[in-house]
Amino acid sequence: MEFIQTEIEGVWIIRPKRYGDARGYFCETFRQDMFDEHIGHVDFIQDNESFSTRGVLRGLHYQKGECSQAKLVRVSQGTVVDVCVDLRSASPTFGRHVMCELSADNGCQMFIPRGFAHGFVVLSDVAQFQYKVDNLYAPQAEATLAWNDPALDIEWPLPADQLVLSDKDRQGCLLKNAYRF
Repeated sequence: MEFIQTEIEGVWIIRPKRYGDARGYFCETFRQDMFDEHIGHVDFIQDNESFSTRGVLRGLHYQKGECSQAKLVRVSQGTVVDVCVDLRSASPTFGRHVMCELSADNGCQMFIPRGFAHGFVVLSDVAQFQYKVDNLYAPQAEATLAWNDPALDIEWPLPADQLVLSDKDRQGCLLKNAYRF
């Protein structure tokens, strides 16, 4: 696996090495020893999966305080553009984001540490999105950052009129009002 540090400290892109032939391919999607060596130890305690159709934008979600979650995300079917926003108040990159295309074809993963809002938009007809988390979901700590806050300067790859959002995601707060870690 190749571990690539992004421009925001703590956020990593991970490219698994694929071994393929006429039958298909094989790759390791997670290896604790390599993860520990490059990123540090994280105790993942739950695996989650979502299935969405083209234009669905999920996010930008986060869990406040001690309920915050680190995530290791990947796509096993389709293509998404994945985004995480730094909400760590002491960080020199507070309010900045990392954007990465994750797909079944490229096999890339993104590690998002605690203290970030996270979301993605589906570019393919369908997408199956999988992620590991290091903390259980806590509904009382759930929060949403506005996907379209001008202060974030996120250039989503689809126009707003093609996006499908939940009511919760339409009502996200602005960065200036967001919880800070």
